Amino acid sequence: MRLHNLKPRPGAKHRRKRLGQGESSGHGKTSGRGGKGQSARSGSSMRPGFEGGQMPLIRRLPKRGFNNVRFHIDRLPVNLAALEHFDNGARVDAAVLIAAGLANGKSDGIKILGHGKLTKKLTVVAHAFSASARTAIEALGGVCEVIAPKPNPAAKA
Repeated sequence: MRLHNLKPRPGAKHRRKRLGQGESSGHGKTSGRGGKGQSARSGSSMRPGFEGGQMPLIRRLPKRGFNNVRFHIDRLPVNLAALEHFDNGARVDAAVLIAAGLANGKSDGIKILGHGKLTKKLTVVAHAFSASARTAIEALGGVCEVIAPKPNPAAKA
């Protein structure tokens, strides 16, 4: 195979839709814009949910009830199989996991989950542990240390 032999897979390339090229083209007359009106004009764009000046549905519906988003705790998952990366007897905490690239993103902490097999004795420091992860770590003589969560100021209000 050479560079000059390469070509895209069948069906991967399409001709562009040529609008306004006569009635028989299938895209003539109104060029796929329907009849008259705001959406038929050039430069027209309406934001999602716009209903032509009518009160939009999202504003017509009542907002009531409880929403848990303010109190939700979002933890980054790290599986036992990922902890196999560390040396025997090592202390694994949040900073070490982030440096190793095993816990990335914004969150309220790290939770160790029990997926995979662990063969090393580790001291694991995290915000939460699943029951299966805790038993697997402690069965090998390791230690699970739980970091106390920071109090949520929104929960008090």
